Amino acid sequence: MTETKSSSGREGGRSLKNRVKTARKRSLSSTLWLERQLNDPYVARAKREGFRSRAAYKLLEIDERYRFLKPGQRIVDLGAAPGGWSQVAVRKVDAEQGRGSVIGIDLLAIAPLPGAEFKVLDFMACDAPLLLKNWLGGRADVVLSDMAANATGHRKTDHLRITGLVELAADFACEILTDGGAFLAKVYQGGTEQALLARLKSEFAAVRHVKPRASRADSAELYVLATGFRGASKQ
Repeated sequence: MTETKSSSGREGGRSLKNRVKTARKRSLSSTLWLERQLNDPYVARAKREGFRSRAAYKLLEIDERYRFLKPGQRIVDLGAAPGGWSQVAVRKVDAEQGRGSVIGIDLLAIAPLPGAEFKVLDFMACDAPLLLKNWLGGRADVVLSDMAANATGHRKTDHLRITGLVELAADFACEILTDGGAFLAKVYQGGTEQALLARLKSEFAAVRHVKPRASRADSAELYVLATGFRGASKQ
């Protein structure tokens, strides 16, 4: 059971954060995750404001800082489930007014969202870049990726898997982006590997790492934002 207290978090010297009792069939890690969710202000805010996930605020903050999402753009959201980033993209490009377009792809089916198209597709499939360009009616202006590889608990293995996933997302982005386009992807502590960073710097005018406030302070996640794609004319 949970009990919600005042937003100040303190009353009479006692912490008023929600506490979740460990159920007999719930692991400690699951209990800690649930407690963190219940006490996360971004989770509560997402519910109030109608976003499908707290991750929406990460994209909102990064775009507020760098202004790379604009009306009329064509956006591809990789690993889009449950659709929080696609919601932000729809608003930013005015997709519901027909000015831009948003296509989210995932291995899982996603509940419909006005202004976006969701496709069940593996972005690593050989025909995925061609399919996306056909659906968009041309090349993409922005490729987004908030994907994360499933954790094994072995730090070195997890880092390699995360890096490999970002590299594949970058390959895909460079296949479908138009000149001047942008690529935003989740990475983790240590940032991107040097080989990938060098590749992005050769393909984009600017590459930077970003840690939005909506990323939990104890999380190792970062985002790499590459803007000013200059490779489409070479293809």
